[in-house]
Amino acid sequence: MASPDVAYASPNDGAPPSQPPPPPSDTIYLKFLASNAEAGSIIGKGGSTISDFQSRSNARIQLSRNYEYFPGTSDRIIMVSGTFDEVLDATELILTKLVNEFYAEDGEEAEPRSKFRLIVPNSSCGGIIGKGGSMIKSLIEDSQANIKISPQDNSLNDRLVTVIGTLQQLVQATNLILSRLSEDLHYIQSMGPAFSYALPYGVPNYGPNGGAKKLQNKKEEISDSVTLGVADEHIGIVVGRSGRNISEISQISGARIKISERGDFIDGTTNRKVTITGSQRAINVAEDMIMQKVASASSPPPPLAPEN
Repeated sequence: MASPDVAYASPNDGAPPSQPPPPPSDTIYLKFLASNAEAGSIIGKGGSTISDFQSRSNARIQLSRNYEYFPGTSDRIIMVSGTFDEVLDATELILTKLVNEFYAEDGEEAEPRSKFRLIVPNSSCGGIIGKGGSMIKSLIEDSQANIKISPQDNSLNDRLVTVIGTLQQLVQATNLILSRLSEDLHYIQSMGPAFSYALPYGVPNYGPNGGAKKLQNKKEEISDSVTLGVADEHIGIVVGRSGRNISEISQISGARIKISERGDFIDGTTNRKVTITGSQRAINVAEDMIMQKVASASSPPPPLAPEN
């Protein structure tokens, strides 16, 4: 479980130091947590949902692997990047799906309330809290959501900002918080690698609660391996330029993917060996995505239009 939440700053929370020059990009990042079930919903069958959300928002959505969790939790890390509006659009699409799928119940009159946990660098939390808690109070009043910030842990560079409310309140609170973060020039520079603190499943995880916490979800410990045969001429489309495609497939599915060296074929064929390792769900997602890449490479070109 994540550490207890506190709403306001400690005496050490002050204004950030003098600002460095702005980064040469207008890219904004937003990190948050999702359970394995929620991550699976965001990915969708064969990566269909995450591809749809990226296409509709123009944002990039990345997930930590299905055995890599935020310290002290059993939740995966989602990172959305793009322009301010693109990130907000993608986040609203994700929140809408999660609220409808995991919190809404038939026959329930009241609009469901759910929890959204953002990951924010320690250096940027002061701007959200404000002097004497003035800013976080304003954010709560303007969004009507409940907003709390976890205590600072010296072993981590980040804290969790928990937002609780209806879908509309979550979206509004995220908009307001991201607006504050986008004004903080330290924020983007503090983001670091997307999942630098994600530890392999079952490794002692020193999180906000102090001692090591070994995760106990036995189902996720099950790791299988499947080998596919992919024609040598189609390996390029699976790998992608500079490895972009295979990296994305691995990131979305949570599976590890290894391709045999050139000339190392499945016996009696000219098919290269593509070995997929991970949970059964991760393997299925990765296999679907690889087959889609191969199918797109194998499809004949559309017929030419007849000349008039």
